[in-house]
Amino acid sequence: MKMDKGLAGHKIGFVGLGNMGRAMARHLHEAGAEVVVWNRSAPPAEAAVAQGMRRAGTLGELAREIGAGTICLNLTTTEVVREVAFGSGGLFEGLSENALLIDFGTTGVPETREFASRIAWVDAPVSGGQVGAEAATLTIMAGGTEPHYQRALPVFKVLGQRSTHLGPSGAGQVTKLANQLIVAQTIDAVAQALRLAELSGVDPALVREALLGGFAESRILNLHGDRMVRRDFTPGGRAALQLKDVRLICELADSLGFHSPTLENCRAQWERFVGEEGHGEKDHSGLFLLYDKR
Repeated sequence: MKMDKGLAGHKIGFVGLGNMGRAMARHLHEAGAEVVVWNRSAPPAEAAVAQGMRRAGTLGELAREIGAGTICLNLTTTEVVREVAFGSGGLFEGLSENALLIDFGTTGVPETREFASRIAWVDAPVSGGQVGAEAATLTIMAGGTEPHYQRALPVFKVLGQRSTHLGPSGAGQVTKLANQLIVAQTIDAVAQALRLAELSGVDPALVREALLGGFAESRILNLHGDRMVRRDFTPGGRAALQLKDVRLICELADSLGFHSPTLENCRAQWERFVGEEGHGEKDHSGLFLLYDKR
């Protein structure tokens, strides 16, 4: 864990204390920042206070407390980001013109560009999940102006193992959607492979071990393949959020005139798993259940 005090003197607001956000806020606090939090439900905010952070009663109060500092968002959907940042009672009502907002969530590309036209904004979606957030080893994909990226960089260095400035506003979100396209389709491929082996009478646990030494090796085969073998789909990355990301991928593809049968099939699988079969609260590795009709 990174315990240096590299953020001493920094004022940082953190909005969204879910499984990842609570760990990220803690790392910023431990790095010496003065962290003020806000969360829709009380218990995560109360836990942050117990760790030494301060809690704002409203979003406007948080914005006023942070002033010209940095406010981090780790929220679930584009609609929630818009509401928190610009809605009635949102951050914008108390926001300093010199504040910087960093959006660590996966947010729509056109909306991100709109937000960045209104205030200093860096889109910085992450990869690494809850494990990466806890270990402060996230991969951060950033879009925004060079000055805004440089302002955000001290925060990125505390939270991540690697950050990349990919270009202007929206470039980080495009990169995250490319990441999620690979993740969504690879989960499906691993699920099919392990179930096919099982139906053939070969131990899928041994198949996974064998494949980890070959060209098919991946973090998804390693981590999610293990969950599939054990049929343990306790949520880390929820399937409902995976479907949200796949929908964003398809929206971006449609806007660019990009057509792919495999992407269309991918969306159909996730729509079926979450919408028709009601598994949105399971871990996204649970897509395996589509093939597990024993």
